[in-house]
Order: sequence, then structure tokens, then C-alpha cells
Amino acid sequence: MKIDISQVANLPSKFGNFKVKAFKEGSKEHLVIYKKNLDEVPIVRVHSECLTGDALGSLKCDCRDQLEYALSLAEKMNGMVIYLRQEGRNIGLLNKINAYALQDLGLNTIEANHQLGFNTDERTYEMVTYILHHFNIHRIKLLTNNPDKVNSISDIEIVQRLPIIMQPNEHNEDYLNIKKDKMGHLI
Repeated sequence: MKIDISQVANLPSKFGNFKVKAFKEGSKEHLVIYKKNLDEVPIVRVHSECLTGDALGSLKCDCRDQLEYALSLAEKMNGMVIYLRQEGRNIGLLNKINAYALQDLGLNTIEANHQLGFNTDERTYEMVTYILHHFNIHRIKLLTNNPDKVNSISDIEIVQRLPIIMQPNEHNEDYLNIKKDKMGHLI
């Protein structure tokens, strides 16, 4: 597959001053937010898009909290956030909202995905390896609770897995327990 790559631009933000670069893979446009002088073995957060959490502040997940924490850490530790456009565990926004509606009826996040005909998690991580190779990065400290990310990132040495634990709230406590108990997340 052909990957189009943008120029580098500055991104001053409330989390710090970053560089940004976009990678277009088919119809998906991924974003990399990073410090100009990355550490030799940088902290890297692979964050999957979550419009409802990241932009709208939904309390049904911990995505926004994780993203903000990762950006703050990237600023402090000369790291990188790879923002993958894989909304709703890669089922898309329309299906994610349909899954939310099923969750409103009592299904958990996994059961809702299955009811809609999807696997528990449809995300893939080949693009992560491509992006890291583009930046000539072969060793990372991966900021994640998801063992699938650790196991799916190939040809990159994960020197250390760092947890990213957010405070639960009354709206996402069951969601986080499902991630831990049914999906093996290291929470």
C-alpha cells in the first residue's frame, strides 16, 4: 500500500511544543506528535482515535485522559504519540455509536461489537512499525495496558512496557473491568 507523508509542522499545545507529521494510508490519515529531539529509546504511546472521548470528553471511556497523560509525558520525556485513526476499535464511528446504543440496553463493549458482527477488537498495528521505521526508531518504551499492542508491534524492540492507568469514574468502571477481565489489559 502506498503511504503519503506530510511535511513536518510545529504544534504548540497546552501540553508543550511538538512537531507533527501525518501519514495517509488509504482513506485513513494518522498523526504523529513528537518532540524534535526524541530520546534514544523514546516513550511511545499508540493511541487509537476516540472522537467521543478525545474531542467530546465522554466519560464512557478513559481515552481522553490517556491521550492527555501521554502528551504530557511526551513533553517531559522527549517522546512520541502515534494517533491512529481506528475509531471504536476500528469499527468506525457509526458502528461505535450503534455499539453504544446496545450498551445502553445492557450489553458490554465486547458483546455489543459481537452483536454488530465485529470481533472484540478490529485494530491493527502495522502502521506503527512503518511510522517508527520512518523516524529510524527501533527501540521504544511503550506506554500501554494492552497486551495486543505489545504483541502486534513487529520489528521494533519494546524495551519496557509502561502502564497508563487512569482514575475510573461511575460511567467507565464496567468498561475498564471488561478490558481487564475479558481483554487481558494490564490495569
